Amino acid sequence: MYVTCKDREEALELSRALVEEKLAACANIFDGMTSVYVWEGKTCEDAEVVVLLKTLDDKRERAIARIIELHSYDVPCVTVWPIEGGNPAYLKWVTDSLGSA
Repeated sequence: MYVTCKDREEALELSRALVEEKLAACANIFDGMTSVYVWEGKTCEDAEVVVLLKTLDDKRERAIARIIELHSYDVPCVTVWPIEGGNPAYLKWVTDSLGSA
C-alpha cells in the first residue's frame, strides 16, 4: 500500500498502529517528498512523507479503513499496489506475520 502523510510523526503513528494491529507486516517511511497537487481549486506544493505498507489482500479493506480513521487529511492518499512476485522467503514472512489477526 502507498500512503502519504503530513509529517514523520503522523507516518510513525499510523505505521505503528497498523503493524501492532496486524494490518501490516512492515512499514517503510520516506521523508523529504514534495507533492504538487490541486486542492479546492488551488495549486498547492507541500512537503509530505511516504509510507509503504506490506499487507495481504484479506487485510486490505480493514487497513484502508484504519488509515482513513487515523489520518489527519480530509481525503488521504491510500492506494494498493499488487505484488506480482518476489523473494519467496520474504513473502512467506509477510504472510506469517499477519496470519494471526
